[in-house]
Amino acid sequence: MSTIYDTDYIEELRVRNAMQPHRMKLFRNALFKNSNSWGEALATLPETARADFESNLTFESLEMSERHDSEIDGASKLIFKTHDHHLIESVVLRPKSGRTSICISSQVGCACYCSFCATGMMGFTRNLTAAEILDQVSQANRMVKSEGRSIRNVVFMGMGEPLLNMDNVFQSVEFLRAAPFFNLSNSRITVSTVGIPQAMDHFTKTFPDVQLAFSLHSARQDVREKLMPQARKYPLELLRESLLKASASGRVMIEYLMLAGVNDGEEDLDALERFLKDIPVHINLIPYNEFSGNNLHETPVEERNKFADRLKLLGFDTTLRYSLGSDVAAACGQLVQHKIKVSAI
Repeated sequence: MSTIYDTDYIEELRVRNAMQPHRMKLFRNALFKNSNSWGEALATLPETARADFESNLTFESLEMSERHDSEIDGASKLIFKTHDHHLIESVVLRPKSGRTSICISSQVGCACYCSFCATGMMGFTRNLTAAEILDQVSQANRMVKSEGRSIRNVVFMGMGEPLLNMDNVFQSVEFLRAAPFFNLSNSRITVSTVGIPQAMDHFTKTFPDVQLAFSLHSARQDVREKLMPQARKYPLELLRESLLKASASGRVMIEYLMLAGVNDGEEDLDALERFLKDIPVHINLIPYNEFSGNNLHETPVEERNKFADRLKLLGFDTTLRYSLGSDVAAACGQLVQHKIKVSAI
């Protein structure tokens, strides 16, 4: 059955029911701008067309399996179940200082196997469809509507590597920013990648104004290879060329996970300065969320502060991030990994 994100099929339904275009606008607004229920959206259609739409369209592409709300900072961890019974995660963030955001998944599991990532421990199952990606945003919007909120920032930093699911991720980005649908500004959408040069170049050509976030984590090739197997295939010199191209249309976001004794020393700082020299970037220094199964540890907060101060003195725009939702395991893949382990016992 087609979904509410299948615009071609919905147009077929409109023509078949001899509906005026303005009724479709009301229907779309109910679904994507007003975050209404299925019944409320159907009520915007002529009564003679409702049964046809209801019987031929799927309202939700995912099943909300669990919701875990932080008692510390207002984050919500959402676990969704796909039609083929796989689990994926999204995290809704409600920072006091900014707009409501959601971190969404693009794959079931991940094939990149980064040593610091709980999702990588799960392995890769399949890509999410565009409908499954977008439905995370739709359901989150309906969830926060009662709070007087709406999702204003969408970040592709959940489970999976977005640029290994380019077709569906690109379709999703188009839908998110399209005026008839979610109508998000380009600056409110961020796509993260571990670093796949050709895909990064394609992304920046297609979406020059959409934020690209590059998960660097070390500017030393040998260290990065130990942390991220993909680094063996795509060395830093190639990635620097892609970052230069991406920065032509604005600043690139650099994600740098702070790992004690791994990437937080003087040598790491020097390498980072050399690698990012003359590239307009914003550096996010991120605390590490530890999980069972590896021996990595977070850099103490005092050392993170010193690292950030040094970068600022070098002229880099730098933010020291703090984890939200730590009490509900809001790091990517943590709750799903736990559920898979429990179900296997």
